[in-house]
Amino acid sequence: MLDPGSNHSSNKTPKPPFQTDRPYITNLVEILMMMLYQHAKLRKEKKYHDQHIDQIESLCRERALQAFGLNHDHWGVNVQPYSWNSANFAVLAGLLSPGERIMGLDSPSGGHMSHGYYTPGGKKVSGASVFFESFPYKVDPRTGYIDYEKLEEKALDYRPKILICGGSSYPRDWEFPRFRFIADKCGAILMFDMAQISGLVAAKEAPNPFEYCDVVTSTTHKSLRGPRGGIIFYRRGLKGEKQQSINLNHCESNVQYDFEEKINFSVFPSLQGGPHNNHIAALAIALKQAASPEYKVYMRQVKKNAKALASALISRKCKLVTGGTDNHLLLWDLTPLGLTGKVYEKVCEMCHITVNKVAIFSENGVISPGGVRIGSPAMTSRGCLEPDFETMAEFLYRAAQIASGALREHGKLHKEPLKSMYHCKDIAELRNQVEAFASQFAMPAFEI
Repeated sequence: MLDPGSNHSSNKTPKPPFQTDRPYITNLVEILMMMLYQHAKLRKEKKYHDQHIDQIESLCRERALQAFGLNHDHWGVNVQPYSWNSANFAVLAGLLSPGERIMGLDSPSGGHMSHGYYTPGGKKVSGASVFFESFPYKVDPRTGYIDYEKLEEKALDYRPKILICGGSSYPRDWEFPRFRFIADKCGAILMFDMAQISGLVAAKEAPNPFEYCDVVTSTTHKSLRGPRGGIIFYRRGLKGEKQQSINLNHCESNVQYDFEEKINFSVFPSLQGGPHNNHIAALAIALKQAASPEYKVYMRQVKKNAKALASALISRKCKLVTGGTDNHLLLWDLTPLGLTGKVYEKVCEMCHITVNKVAIFSENGVISPGGVRIGSPAMTSRGCLEPDFETMAEFLYRAAQIASGALREHGKLHKEPLKSMYHCKDIAELRNQVEAFASQFAMPAFEI
């Protein structure tokens, strides 16, 4: 299967962490700690902890700080969250009271539902929007870039307690100095969700959020290539030691950050039970890899491949949101072809190509279901280079032509017409070519 944009941007996990998180390895780990597992539930290291569990988790935290070049005196980290979503909610639940205000990028603008999304009709979709008051900022529909002037204006009116930057479908770099300025100006904690670009940050292939933000969260199975889970970084030490503030909100020189205890208590016991120690062990291995020179080479190639894919699609007159990419993903606006992301995703699936449908803002500001998100990490993990991604662009473009032709022939493509397309000549031909192409590249850890 060709996997340029796997669902939720999942990556291919390299062999060592994959092994550690396999069922039979899980069984071995649990044999060692079955009698002591319940003791691992408590965060207090001086009580109730088995030494081996302590060592695994301490090593994981140490490697997390090393992977991102962080000083233990200024940053702490929690590696226990079961998922990205639960990591984000643990931060909000730990630092806010119910009903307090948050502000994040709107989901159709590329944000994530865990940042407080609710539908245009007012339906609250995530726990963050249920328990906290949320108000989104958006991209400029004409350019696809975040409208920072409107963001500042909204933030000063709304006065959120936490301002969230980061998202799941934003193809451009984040302007952290500008976010820091706005957060200080409105008195907000600045939180960055780096789930999509954490690998780029670790490899120094993306702007560094830790210079400006108070809290940074991430998933661990996307560009970090680890097991499924979440991670939370938080500032510790004296507030006056932060260099990048304009000192409207952080002028105290002798006041300590109070994030550590609140966030750790929120993760356990407030929202989770005991830690998944097999996951933490696998994450420790992935973080060691993320600090290696080989990983940095890999992430540089991820960016090169994404740019090659974007250029190849643009040369075929495809419309990309923002006109390109600064990171590992791109958004393709299919509305000029009359397609929705859902229909195109299904057609690609028939061709054994994985993409991810997303909503986007059209140029007139109306939310459109006509987008797909495509990323480069998974196929880069399989050894693909720029020419290979140019080949993938041709496959993607041909799938769009097939879908567009079927739409002209059948009108709206409902479930039955879509299903009947599986055996059509054009689909079968493209599927065979995709399989022949993809079979040239090894699947990491598949020999296990």
